[in-house]
Amino acid sequence: VQLQAFGGGLVQAGGSLRLSCTASERTFSTYGMGWFRQVPGKERDFVATITRGGSQTYYADSVKGRFTISRDNAKNTVYLQMNNLKLEDTAVYYCAADILGGPSLSPDVYVYWGRGTLVTVSS
Repeated sequence: VQLQAFGGGLVQAGGSLRLSCTASERTFSTYGMGWFRQVPGKERDFVATITRGGSQTYYADSVKGRFTISRDNAKNTVYLQMNNLKLEDTAVYYCAADILGGPSLSPDVYVYWGRGTLVTVSS
């Protein structure tokens, strides 16, 4: 399965961005999906996850209330709506697929990873 993330860019603090991640196969609907982020020199951190059917979502405390994960299985796509962005949200964002269906907060559970998209929040 190939995952391709889109939507990163430069945004001012307080602004919004929506990331998208599209999967290459219809089996997407059987996967739990997650978003993670990584700053150079640091570990990859959990951001949000959604179960295969979209009924359950979980968020890191740092983004709760500001970010929303959603999915459209008909389009093989998972989204991350990011509002009220802060400087500390600057990172490379990765989408990932959990073949067990989710929800999973550990990156070790995810089998397939996209290449990442850079989000830069400026002051």
